[in-house]
This record gives sequence, C-alpha cells and structure tokens, in this order.
Amino acid sequence: MNLNARFQALLADMKLEGRYRTFIELERLAGAFPAALWRAQDGLRRHVTVWCSNDYLGMGQNPDVLAAMHQSLDFSGAGTGGTRNISGTNRQHVALEAALADLHDKESALIFTSGWISNLAALGTLGRALPGCAIFSDALNHNSMIEGIRRSGAERFIFRHNDVAHLDELMGQVAPDRPKIVAFESVYSMDGDVAPIAAICDVAEKHGAITYLDEVHAVGLYGARGGGVAERDGVAHRVTLIEGTLAKAFGVMGGYVAGPALMMDVIRSMADSFIFTTSLCPHLAAGALAAVNHVATHPEERAALARNVETLRGMLLAAGIPVMDSASHILPVLVGDAHLCKRTSDLLLQEHDIYVQPVNYPTVPRGTERLRITTTPFHTQEHMRALVYALRTVGRQLGWVEQRAA
Repeated sequence: MNLNARFQALLADMKLEGRYRTFIELERLAGAFPAALWRAQDGLRRHVTVWCSNDYLGMGQNPDVLAAMHQSLDFSGAGTGGTRNISGTNRQHVALEAALADLHDKESALIFTSGWISNLAALGTLGRALPGCAIFSDALNHNSMIEGIRRSGAERFIFRHNDVAHLDELMGQVAPDRPKIVAFESVYSMDGDVAPIAAICDVAEKHGAITYLDEVHAVGLYGARGGGVAERDGVAHRVTLIEGTLAKAFGVMGGYVAGPALMMDVIRSMADSFIFTTSLCPHLAAGALAAVNHVATHPEERAALARNVETLRGMLLAAGIPVMDSASHILPVLVGDAHLCKRTSDLLLQEHDIYVQPVNYPTVPRGTERLRITTTPFHTQEHMRALVYALRTVGRQLGWVEQRAA
C-alpha cells in the first residue's frame, strides 16, 4: 500500500466534504478578554473579538487565579515529578479535591488531567468493575463518555436524547439484579439544551441504577455556588457521581469526578488513565482551586452572564439570525452546510475581526453545521451589536440568512 497516497486521499475527502479542520492562531491577552491577537495573512497582527471560547466567565484572566498560579510556580516549580503514586500527589491536589467534593456535596473527588480523561477513567473503570453491568447512555453523550463506556466492556443501551420514557423502557428490559449505570449530561454543548435530571433520577432509582452526570458545560455557571444544573435544580444529592471540568467556566485545565468515597477509591485504584499519567501541574491545581473558590462567592458574575445571554439571544432573533432553541448559555446559529459554515467563519474573521469557529461533522450531524456562539460577562453591548451586524451581513451574502425589507 502507498501510505502517503492513502493519507492524502483521506484528507482530500475531508476537504471535499467541508470538514477538514484548520486552526486559527490566536494570542490571548491578559486583562483584555474577550479580545485576542490574530496574525492575518498579510503578517500583521489584528485585534479580534472571540465569540466561541469555553472560558465562559473569563476565569482564565481572573486576578485571583493568576496570583494563585504565580505563587504556586514560585513555591513548587512547574511539574509534579510523577504520577499520583510516584511523588506526584501535592498539597494543591489534595486541597482542590476537597473543594470539589464540597462544591457538589459529595464525600470525595478525584482530579484528572482533562475532562475527557475523567469520563474515560470513571465510566471505563466502573463498567468493568461491576460484573454484568449495563450502561444506559444518552444518544447525544460526549465522545469521552462513549469511549469510556466502550472501554469498560459493559453492555451499552442508547436511549433517545433526553427521552425519559425510552430510558425506562430500555431499563425494564434488563434483569433487575444486574448492575446498571445511567450516563448523561446536564448541558449538551452543541445544542445548548438541558437534561431533565430529576426525571432521569426517578427512572434510575426505580431500577436501582447508579447515575453518572457530566456537568462539564454547567459547573461554575449554574447553582448558588456554581455547582451546576443539579445544584440549581436541587437534585445533586440524588446523583451518584458528578463529573466536571476545570478548563471551561473555571478557566484552567483538568477534569474531575465527585461522588461516594468508596467509588472514588475504586476509580483511583483501578483506572489506567489515572494510575499511569503524570499528575496535574501544581500551579494548574492552585489556579483551579482559586477559580472554584472565586466562582462560589461571586454569583454576580453568573448573573451578568445570564443577562448577556438573553440580551444577545433577543438581538439575534430580532435580526433574523437562525439561532437554535437553547435553554442554556450556548447559542448555536444554524448554517446547515459545511462549506458555508467554514466560509462564514472565514469572512467574520477577515472582514469583521470576529472569531467564531465553525462546527461541522462529526461533532454535529451533517446538515446541521453551525456556529456555536458563547457570550461572557465581558462582552459589551457594542460587541453584541458588531456580532449581529456581521452575522447578518455575511449570512445574507452567503445566502443562509434571509433578505428582509428594511
């Protein structure tokens, strides 16, 4: 086989379908979020406004977070020197895990190098540790959850997205004495919709199942202390395990799982992706801890984000921009064609100094390509007006926004 020809053909097919991914090089500017520097094709650096960051609260620029990271670097240096077992458990790790357990009102928590790894480790380990386990997975669960379930070797049942009746039907087909896990998310990042957590817990409790809730796109943003949708809805105590990230609303890097101490001990003791991975750098753990503490005591920042989301949603709808129905802070704008979505993103950047990355297959189904817009407390009314004007101008130019009489 001509390997180079094979690889070239694979990439050519992706480009033909409009799903070849390009990376725009940006420089984040401390203290200037959501502004960034972009090096244009002419070699000049231009200021752009970022509208697709997962740093939902701008915590990556927060003075408390930066100060904690600087202090940790000066005291502990850069790396940990090993895995958690081999010299890699630091004071910062222990303090962060205690804070995360407290945030979710759980007995224990365990941190990982990313949210992707935390899902892989927890679901992969629990499904493998329980003989005959059946895992019930929402149809729109994240790739990391799917991979964790696959790796566990457990039998998988997929229920229709947020369809509690279908979940109940599937669980009723499994022997009552088999171990069961229901795995789902709170906020689904591409559509922005929210799971009926209480209703899912009702079904899981009826069938004696463990509940595993991914709150990656919700922690820091919802609830009295930023504990997520489960905290906001008063049902966190009914969820067995809560998984989250330190890289989105908390603005740093890493992932975690919180739950019963015994289950955390099993994951800690059996998960390959925990045992054999160098632990999170101390300064990252220190920054994440500062972010968790800051968010918990500053509800006004979550309130400001919520106001901006509703303001921008109204402006987009009024301008005829096809924003998808969303019950969260995520505002997906439907383009519906891979090439048009990429071209829209390019024109927004080149002609309007607005950065929004296109979202294409396989992240979303073909024909539902979109721009995933995320506002923050730091986007101003001027930023919003500029975004809406640019979207309307480019969308009309490319034909995915209807021309309307003035």
